Amino acid sequence: LNNNPSQYKLTLSGKMRSPKINFHPPFLMLMPVPLDVETEAVVTIIPQEFIRQSRIRVKLPELELADGTRTCPFSVQFPEGQDIVLSSDGTANELICHISFRSSKPMSLLGDLLFIDQEENRLLEQQTIVFLPYTRTWHCTALIKKL
Repeated sequence: LNNNPSQYKLTLSGKMRSPKINFHPPFLMLMPVPLDVETEAVVTIIPQEFIRQSRIRVKLPELELADGTRTCPFSVQFPEGQDIVLSSDGTANELICHISFRSSKPMSLLGDLLFIDQEENRLLEQQTIVFLPYTRTWHCTALIKKL
């Protein structure tokens, strides 16, 4: 200032925070059911490292049947809402997620349920669904893995 050149050294530091979610339980098993009967499980989604409010959506796997038609035997509901809300201390609310399956046709399936936040393409974590036939009933096992 006033023709007096002063040199200042400015040092910045920070911590990179990347949003992620965890699931409870970490292993999900849907009960075997006859064809065209719904089975359901409840999963708690635990958001971590979010710095602002967000909304979770789920991309469900589709399956192509032998006759060429495409179907998605899964449905997902968030009975208390799918918004991640931060409290004043910076922690995020947990979300309850109901995952259900129903099919009127026999099928086997290996697919992913992708949990995505509102900033599209940011995959947080995924839940892999392994669907294996068991006579005339069907059994679904979900394994959680980090991306």
